[in-house]
Amino acid sequence: MQIETSRFGKIDIDESKIIFFTSGILGFPEAKRYILLPHPNSPFFWLQAVDVPDLAFVIIDPKVFFPDYNPRIPPEAKKELHIKDDDEICILNIVTIPKDKPEEMTVNLLGPIIVNVSRKLAKQIVLDSRRYPLREPLYPKLKQPINPTEQELPLVKNV
Repeated sequence: MQIETSRFGKIDIDESKIIFFTSGILGFPEAKRYILLPHPNSPFFWLQAVDVPDLAFVIIDPKVFFPDYNPRIPPEAKKELHIKDDDEICILNIVTIPKDKPEEMTVNLLGPIIVNVSRKLAKQIVLDSRRYPLREPLYPKLKQPINPTEQELPLVKNV
């Protein structure tokens, strides 16, 4: 399948890799289908909307930068995503990079994206704001060594 994007032009994607958001991403309810794209030689990925060419998010696997990040996923979200086993879960977080100020980039640990890897179903949830920040500084973490084996997401392979 070929899709049009504003950042990457026309790209070919494997339809079986499309992730369906049951409720859309907060603030973007109209876009329900996304594809994960790797950002070469980087710990970042793109979450590109399949049906909205201008909509794409920079995301990370939080375990790469925050090994202790292990949010409790509400039972309702697990039910909505048909998650029966924790091995089916992939957690992603959205990164905000201010224009011309990459040193001020932050990651949203308050609103992770929960993905059922086997079913390609996803939902953004909101956690306890007393425990998880909306804007956690990320730039200082980029200067630390990253384990390349932790950069592979099962959802990105063979896109």
